[in-house]
Formats: sequence, C-alpha cells, structure tokens
Amino acid sequence: MEELTDAVNYLKKHPILGFDTETRPAFKKGQNHQVALLQLSTANEAFLFRTNLIGLSPGLVKILGSPSIIKVGAAIRDDIKILQKLAHFKPGGFVELQELVKEHGIENFSLKKLAAIVCDMRISKSQRLTNWEAPVLTEQQQVYAATDAWISYMIYIGLTQK
Repeated sequence: MEELTDAVNYLKKHPILGFDTETRPAFKKGQNHQVALLQLSTANEAFLFRTNLIGLSPGLVKILGSPSIIKVGAAIRDDIKILQKLAHFKPGGFVELQELVKEHGIENFSLKKLAAIVCDMRISKSQRLTNWEAPVLTEQQQVYAATDAWISYMIYIGLTQK
C-alpha cells in the first residue's frame, strides 16, 4: 500500500499521463472478465496497478476523475466503463487518441500504427491475449503493458507539441 500511495502521489504531479488497461481475454461467447490491470505512464516511468488484486484506490479514482490531469489513450471508452465497475467515478481529462489523430489527417487508429506514424517506433502486440489475471505477470507482460501506456503518452506529445 505504501508503494501505491507513492505512485499515486508521483502521478498526481504530472499534467499528462498515458493510459491503458488490460483484461483477461474471454474465448467463450458470453464470458467476460473484470479489468485486471491499469497502466498510467509519464514520459519516464510507467506504473502498473493490479486492479484484480487491489481494486481502485481512492487516489487512483481521484486521478481518473481529475479534469486537470490529461489521461490519453486509444479506444478508451470501454476501458473507462470497465474501470467504473470497480469504483464509481466521473471521468475527467481523458483524451481519445483516435479522435485526436483525425485532426492531423491520420486515418489509421490502432496504437501500433499510430506509434509507427507519429513516433516512428515499432511496438509489439504479442502479449495482448495473455492471462492478465495470472498471480505473477511475466516480464514480457509487464513491458507490453508499460509500453502501451507510455506510447500513448508519446503519441499525444508528438501530435500536440510539434
């Protein structure tokens, strides 16, 4: 809990955060899982919150509801909805990359393609369908999850600060 508090206090000091979530994939019709991981990233550090184990702390809820902290990600509508099942909050300060890129004439909306177009970076999506509820996340899962939030941050900076 001390690490959680330190992470939240650190993140609250940043005006822009990359945002993403991961949910265990469902392979059977009608099967759904709760969000297992919330990722928030600055330019230099990414934080992974195991929501399936710790839920959403009041500090994280404040960040998610704060209009003064921009949280940027791709296809975030469903991410927000699934997080609201863990704790009620009114979303504030969220920016949808898929809407923002339209203003720049970009028609490809996947995070992988946006990373290539805006940041000239190649990111791997190979861990996307892994078990995010595993007792311990592999190093590959951790890097994948951190990268998704971080690249969202970098794409936003690349589009808005040129």
